[in-house]
Amino acid sequence: MPWRRWTICLVAAALVTQLVVGLRGHQDMPQGVAGSSDAVATSKPADGQEPSFATDILPFLKQHCFHCHGKGDGQNEADLTLSRYTDDLSVQQDRKVWDNVLHMLRVGEMPPKERPRPPAAEVEAVIRAIEAVLARLDCAKPQNVGRVTLRRLNRVEYNNTIRDLVGVDFQPAADFPQDDVGYGFDNIGDVLSTTPLLFERYLAAAESILQKVIVLPELPEPKDIRLQSFRVSNSAGETTPGGAVLYAAGEVSSESYLDAGDWQIQVEVYAKQVGDEKVRAAIVVDRQKVQEFEVTATSRNQPQTLEAKVRLPSGTTRVGVALVNPYVAPDSTEADPKRRLLFVRSILLDGPHNPPPPPLPPSQQKLLAHTPGLEPRQAAREIITRFATRAFRRPVTPEEVERILSTYDAAEKEGERFDERLRLALCRVLVSPHFLFRIEVDPPGAKAGEAYPISELELASRLSYFLWSTMPDEELFELAVAGKLRENLTAQVKRMLADPKSSALVENFAGQWLTLRKLAQVSPDAQLFPEFDEDLRAAMQKETELFFEAILREDRSLLDLIDADFTFVNARLARHYGMTGIFGAHFRRVPAPPNRGGLLTQASILTLTSHPTRTSPVKRGKWVLEQLLGTPPPPPPPDVPDLDEKKQLTGTLRQVMEQHRVNPICASCHARMDPIGFAFENYDAIGRWRTKEGSFDIDPSGELPDGRRFQGPAELKQILKEKKDLFARSVTEKMLTYALGRGLEFYDQCAIDKIVAALAKNDYRFSTLVVEIVHSDPFQKRTATGERP
Repeated sequence: MPWRRWTICLVAAALVTQLVVGLRGHQDMPQGVAGSSDAVATSKPADGQEPSFATDILPFLKQHCFHCHGKGDGQNEADLTLSRYTDDLSVQQDRKVWDNVLHMLRVGEMPPKERPRPPAAEVEAVIRAIEAVLARLDCAKPQNVGRVTLRRLNRVEYNNTIRDLVGVDFQPAADFPQDDVGYGFDNIGDVLSTTPLLFERYLAAAESILQKVIVLPELPEPKDIRLQSFRVSNSAGETTPGGAVLYAAGEVSSESYLDAGDWQIQVEVYAKQVGDEKVRAAIVVDRQKVQEFEVTATSRNQPQTLEAKVRLPSGTTRVGVALVNPYVAPDSTEADPKRRLLFVRSILLDGPHNPPPPPLPPSQQKLLAHTPGLEPRQAAREIITRFATRAFRRPVTPEEVERILSTYDAAEKEGERFDERLRLALCRVLVSPHFLFRIEVDPPGAKAGEAYPISELELASRLSYFLWSTMPDEELFELAVAGKLRENLTAQVKRMLADPKSSALVENFAGQWLTLRKLAQVSPDAQLFPEFDEDLRAAMQKETELFFEAILREDRSLLDLIDADFTFVNARLARHYGMTGIFGAHFRRVPAPPNRGGLLTQASILTLTSHPTRTSPVKRGKWVLEQLLGTPPPPPPPDVPDLDEKKQLTGTLRQVMEQHRVNPICASCHARMDPIGFAFENYDAIGRWRTKEGSFDIDPSGELPDGRRFQGPAELKQILKEKKDLFARSVTEKMLTYALGRGLEFYDQCAIDKIVAALAKNDYRFSTLVVEIVHSDPFQKRTATGERP
């Protein structure tokens, strides 16, 4: 009925509007504004000796940097404008940029070699000044820990939450609009918008889910069955063209499949009477006597109808009639047998009546479980309370349950049966903003700019959506309700990482951090690479997922991501890698083959970072800088053309790229990216090993801006492993962004520094990274606005 969808839609839309506008208005405090002035000490100490931006950094910038990075028209080299920084706070608030400035100064890339170089002592002095200004963020004092924008469940989280809520994996979000991506991830609150189309999809999904979960049983319709093909047991009689006749102890019967329920049995009989007793007959079901009768009819044209009612289970059932008192007269002979006869003309069955309800699937039994003997509305209240508590990830109030029950009451007035009433009420739960959004509300009395610990229920949701991309399970929820989650937090993290549901961290964090999700859109040229097919694409992705999962499950060092002595292959991928003796489609763990090991030499990453027709040292170098080291190069200037792919390239790709770098505007960025990319030039555009590019020998050597040289991927990977703190910081920033669902700000650096230090002390173990993130202030706390919605 149309009224049902409109009622639910209007109620839920009003709730969404009220909650989203109200709470988002209170939650969208600009990152780095509220509380930031108290968190950072910017005043110069009384002795005047502590470095400051104005006295120790700005003069150096004016003399050596502003000629390229101080233009007021925005046309600055590498899109970097240093003249916009005016004091210590502005530097601290843009920590990422100034970390990159420090990197450039340390490795000698800046100031550029084309200009007069400042004395080494002067460069060292400005490096110490920048470090001092950045370090002035006093981590011993209370910090602004930020706020996560009120955010809805993304498509993956919605699917997983529904799966764990109703017990069936429907993938109902398959036709939802794609989620927007921010900071590299699709769970960022600031970009997870809602639209009228999405809300319509929520409503349609809720109806579809509950129609599949709460199955209204279809009971069999009663029908008449005339049994055929009579059989006579124990030579007690014989069949006749119209039925059968019995003259000894036995029965005439037939079989039929019957649905469970009450069955009315009607048997037409008549008898030949011999002796002093009337003929007695019995209706028999599966050789068990149901009821006995005296047969008085003696005419075929006026038979007697025997009737009995019996309740039967479903299955094949034998129904028959037995002669109870056979008798042969003393003067009977073979030629003239004088004996009682029972003639059976027909056996009719009518049913099933009052069939038992069909067994419910386990998911529905669990969903609809309630205390026996309750009247329907009380049973509905119990079911709705339990369901809404799990769906909202918190206990619900009696007032909330009553509002949901109003939908149940409206359906009852329309004459809907109990299951349908309940289905509509639960549909209202699934379109409630308390289900669709992850809501965190400042507690009463929270002061603006001050950080406070989020509730244990909010912490449980943060934890479960971080590690599992779904709602808290019962153990996590019960600990949170009891107020014991924080004291058991490390144990819970380890339990959750060991759970199969932590594969969500592989698919959703690693899949986006490593850009592995983009592999589905990669299309190598079919003429140049006919070996590439969908089986190979799937095998490439599976290898990387299994490899990352092994790092997680075995609690290995994060440095193994850069280089490791094992990988996973099936026959298709092994053939691609030139391996022999591997058969079958299933994956197995193997020692890393020659020239492989770690993410950088896996075919998935090498294919992702190539062009359809050739390799791309620029893409490969940029991927390493951006995804692994956290030092992405700036975007290219708009007036620099790309390589013309239509022109016939002469020489090796390295030689062509060197021609491209003649432009000094390009040289500085390409000097960082290209050497890294060329280290992997032995791998073609789909990750196969090669030694020649056409007729030219491949040169995989390179020199980094800091002067370190390498020969091929193995030596480069060793250099990258030596940059372990830089790599650890990059992975920490990526995972913390994913865990929080927001971009990182300058005040998050204290937490990041603490996590990186803990990693260094614990051999960079994967579990250390996760545990430290979960225990960090940004994950455990929230900065208040001082306002109430």
